[in-house]
Amino acid sequence: MPPRRHLARAAAFTLTLAAACAVQPQVASADEIPKAPGHRLVTQYEGAPAAPQPVPGKAPDQHPYLAANGRSGMHADAWGSGTYPWSGPSGKSPTVSSEQMAALGGECATVTFDRAGRIVTVCGTFTGFLVKLLDPHSLATLAEYQLPQRPSTVEAITRLDFAKIFKDTSGGAYSYLDDQDRLVLADSRQHIVRLAHEQAADGSWRFVVTDDWDLTGQVPHDCVSWTNLYPSGECDPVTAVMPDWEGRIWWVTRQGRVGTVDPATGTIRSIRLQGEEIQNSFSVAKDGVSIVTDHALYGFTAAPDGTPKSVWRQTYDRGTGTKPGSVNQGSGTTPDLFGEGEDYVAITDNADDRMNVLVYRRGADVPDDERLVCKVPVFGSGASTTDNSLISHGNSLVVENNYGYENITSLTFGRSVVGGVTRIDVRADGSGCDTVWESGVRAPSTVPKLSTANGLLYFYTKEPNSLGVDAWYLTAVDFRSGETRWKRLAGTGVAYDNNWAPVTLGPDGTAYVGVFNGLVAVRDN
Repeated sequence: MPPRRHLARAAAFTLTLAAACAVQPQVASADEIPKAPGHRLVTQYEGAPAAPQPVPGKAPDQHPYLAANGRSGMHADAWGSGTYPWSGPSGKSPTVSSEQMAALGGECATVTFDRAGRIVTVCGTFTGFLVKLLDPHSLATLAEYQLPQRPSTVEAITRLDFAKIFKDTSGGAYSYLDDQDRLVLADSRQHIVRLAHEQAADGSWRFVVTDDWDLTGQVPHDCVSWTNLYPSGECDPVTAVMPDWEGRIWWVTRQGRVGTVDPATGTIRSIRLQGEEIQNSFSVAKDGVSIVTDHALYGFTAAPDGTPKSVWRQTYDRGTGTKPGSVNQGSGTTPDLFGEGEDYVAITDNADDRMNVLVYRRGADVPDDERLVCKVPVFGSGASTTDNSLISHGNSLVVENNYGYENITSLTFGRSVVGGVTRIDVRADGSGCDTVWESGVRAPSTVPKLSTANGLLYFYTKEPNSLGVDAWYLTAVDFRSGETRWKRLAGTGVAYDNNWAPVTLGPDGTAYVGVFNGLVAVRDN
């Protein structure tokens, strides 16, 4: 949201927030997310069911400390591929259900699945983030655990600047489910928390904190709160957490701190990338950790005592400012690890005229002047950016254009973004990259996904509407050709805006989308 909107509008929003915050959430089944007027005036379904066409290619390695690939986090696996080994909906008479998680807000971004298929998710409300255990079919809440309120929410309400909420990636959104079905996240106190869920004899469920690691000895934590409205010190929120192949928990902060926790000893080590900001998650392979800041892409390993060690660093074109559709002045992508014959890592840059997809060799012994494989400009002049991870599979990458989207007010009254999706393939000999296809699909802010089992890409889309109806669709695109196969209306209005949340494919074939007011499920009938 552009800063300092009209005082009357902000004040009205503040009163609404205050009313919502006065009500503490209860563990119960909520209502369907309400649709805005006009949902009967738009197409409910277009296209036809798509026959499955599995996509061959190298699958990501299974991380020994994460839940099975497809179940563990926002980007589906440790490589950040955005791919699933099972099918999503084929488009056969798809039905839509939803669950409203709060009176205002309630978006469930990271959706993970335990061994039994239950959903473990983190939902953002204005009273604080909620960790929820959901039934995957009814979406009913089985258990919940409330996390502390984020400083950005307090700042937004007290300073009438709600942009702070929508551009804050801290507080638990980048969490993961580990190999024992425990959710690991960093909360707004600068603590890393590990939560298990367990069932009592009477059948009820609850979350239990099994571990709590305090990072405040390494991370500045004089943050805004209701009892500390005007802090004099520094506050550095923890953005994301992920384990490495040895079981250490890595963490990064907005102000460029990179650290590890040894779960066995509780030992915490960290370094500071001075003057650099980290707003994205990161990816992990056997050979190390890939992290992107608003200045450079890094390959990290850990020293014997756990201290992060930079193995290589590559700067990129960060442009001259933050574009509409970006959280900061830098790459908006979590690094993607991929490659059939070589170990590649891909990001996008923030070049002024046209954003580029950048592919690098990630080996520690690669000379700096040989690290870059290709630099491919995408989308139109003066209108290209992304703040979502790429999809990577085999030697292929898929990137979407988020230019023009900033928050839930950006596309009201029938507006949309310029859009665009492009597939790029690295050549088999590693000599460069080629554009395979371009699509006009308009996916304003979703983290898209690919089912390698059926060959469909899944986006959450919105087209311009002359009647002012804000209609949001789950849209399936053919991975091979870029053609749209079908789309199904999810809902209408701001409550159905996904506001940077991903599409997630469940093991039973359901597609879930976190939206501003909760969670939407689309499944074949």
